[in-house]
Amino acid sequence: MGLILRHQQTIELVKARGYISIDELAQHFNVTPQTIRRDINQLADDGLLRRYHGGAAYDSSSVANTDYSMRAGQLLEEKRRIAEAVAKDVPDHASIFINIGTTTEAIAQALLQHSGLKVITNNLNVAKILSSKADFEVMIASGRVRPDGGVIGQATADFFKQFKVDYALVGISGIDQDGTLLDFDFQEVGVSQAIISGARQVFLAADSSKFGRHAMNRLASLDQVDRIYTDEMPEKIYADRIKASDVKLVVAG
Repeated sequence: MGLILRHQQTIELVKARGYISIDELAQHFNVTPQTIRRDINQLADDGLLRRYHGGAAYDSSSVANTDYSMRAGQLLEEKRRIAEAVAKDVPDHASIFINIGTTTEAIAQALLQHSGLKVITNNLNVAKILSSKADFEVMIASGRVRPDGGVIGQATADFFKQFKVDYALVGISGIDQDGTLLDFDFQEVGVSQAIISGARQVFLAADSSKFGRHAMNRLASLDQVDRIYTDEMPEKIYADRIKASDVKLVVAG
């Protein structure tokens, strides 16, 4: 297969899946991973896809998020490592908020090794995971339920404002170069802002694909976060911003 055709098919595969790994592409085209890395570098330099550790992704716009089914299958190993790092820093018998996101769902799985947690969430998937533990107390916020299991709306935000907890474990859709935390759904933003303001410590879980990813709605800024957990060292512009915001950076794995 020629280079141009392989590039065209690579773009089509990335668009169809949202994210695809180097190993999957190498197997699909029957070429070496080194060849795929060169392809991805060239396509990323041309602005045709986004280059990530271990693969490539495609962001359709800054207006709409990727479908939940697609997000749930992306960067699984990276999310697992982040989740384990977050869970390690949450003590037993803590009170916590957990918001919407596939990374926070991975955190919920990692928290099953804990004891006596009190959890308040607007994520039905998180509630289902954690309610399996008899010694956990799990509360779910009321509001409008999205197809991905997220609960949003003014009633949801008002529910969270009733509480003050030890930790907020939050995910995000994108992080801008100026340190702004971004999301796609303005109703979700209002809920996450209530979650952040109601926690003594805020732990942000963001895989490497979130740095530089565009979304339309401002949620918060890095200086409202105590720790940020990711799967690889961010580019210098983001690492410098994290340091300037006095946020502890935890690179998992």
